[in-house]
Amino acid sequence: MVSPVSTLSPTDQIRDLARSARESAAILAQVSPDSVNLALSAVAENLRARVGDILRANRRDMDRAKERNLAPALCDRLMLDEARVEAMARGVETVRDLPDPIGSVLEEKTRPNGLVIRRVRVPIGLLGMIFESRPNVTVDAAALCLKSHNAVLLRGGSESIDSCLALHAILAESLRASGLPESCVSMIPSTDRALVGAMLGAGDLIDVMIPRGGKGLIARVMAEATMPVFSHLDGICHIYIHPSARTDVACAVTLNAKMRRTGICGAVETLLMDEDLDRQVSAQVLKTLLDSGCTVVGDEAVRSFDSRIGMAEETDWTTEYLDAKISVRMVKGVAQAVDHINRYGSHHTDGILAEDPQAVDFFLKRVDSAIVIRNASTQFADGGEFGMGAEIGIATGKFHARGPVGVEQLTTYKYEVLGSGQIRA
Repeated sequence: MVSPVSTLSPTDQIRDLARSARESAAILAQVSPDSVNLALSAVAENLRARVGDILRANRRDMDRAKERNLAPALCDRLMLDEARVEAMARGVETVRDLPDPIGSVLEEKTRPNGLVIRRVRVPIGLLGMIFESRPNVTVDAAALCLKSHNAVLLRGGSESIDSCLALHAILAESLRASGLPESCVSMIPSTDRALVGAMLGAGDLIDVMIPRGGKGLIARVMAEATMPVFSHLDGICHIYIHPSARTDVACAVTLNAKMRRTGICGAVETLLMDEDLDRQVSAQVLKTLLDSGCTVVGDEAVRSFDSRIGMAEETDWTTEYLDAKISVRMVKGVAQAVDHINRYGSHHTDGILAEDPQAVDFFLKRVDSAIVIRNASTQFADGGEFGMGAEIGIATGKFHARGPVGVEQLTTYKYEVLGSGQIRA
């Protein structure tokens, strides 16, 4: 793919796109829910009708990925097939069928002087989205932004440029057919890296930036953005197995959390096993992982279970492998497990496997993460699994958007104050 040549500077290119998108955001904020839903229906229909075009574009991206020897985890994120395109279409329809969030009254009260004060949900405005590898983010982001009546300016990665442009063409066609401005969903058509810096500097036009990709990208966005950022830097997720855990749950959930898809941010990277856990259960969990092809490194206590287990280094506790590898540590009690997670984790998603209600309650209340889970895989850390239809990303900060960022999280609010002539003394 050869990026289009522009005579404009990167800053002028971004500002032209952002101004147009911002004008569309003002229009989109006022359109009816039916108009938005019509556009989303058109997107889903056209994704299915144009699946051949999408897969041909994706094959070009995959061919380049193989030439560049991209890691298997990145190739998995990049690859599209008919099932994944159909999943995108279904996700759009799920988002379409969600209640329209805009205009809902979150709170209303009448003051002693008769003033009526309402807190009303409104769109954020223009969102910026920079992402790598995952072409499906083009559609997920567009659907969520349209449903929340926000415009979005998208910048995909060079490795997925053909797929992203093919998907964006379908989005533009769907918006035109539905009577909405095409620039409601805008995409930077160039892979010029200078455009990223220009985008991050456009804080007067872009209201919120959302990065989705590798640690390098996210760190850069967090350091350079001139607007608020919804993001997570790492996905260092944990599972702690309490002595009260059921053996079948411990084996099945741990295996799924690690090996279902190793390259996603919700994959578990560190397993904490209680030293009071029955040794046969510990041995079975470790054997299940090893037999599945997972590389296991652990402390001395863990290594005593199986000769195939390597020695863990201090850096393993802060490593996001995104691969078939896991670090394992023995801990003494739920309090030590919580301390380890809060010290080494990334505040993304952490789970406990236990039947003891007191241990579960302690864990859920004390672990300082966006998502905490009992007796289920960390790979449920996904907006679709949360009933959001799709997610634009997962945020681990302390903004109002924490955990999966879906339709409601892409809104803010304003106060409407209704008076009848009151003046302040």
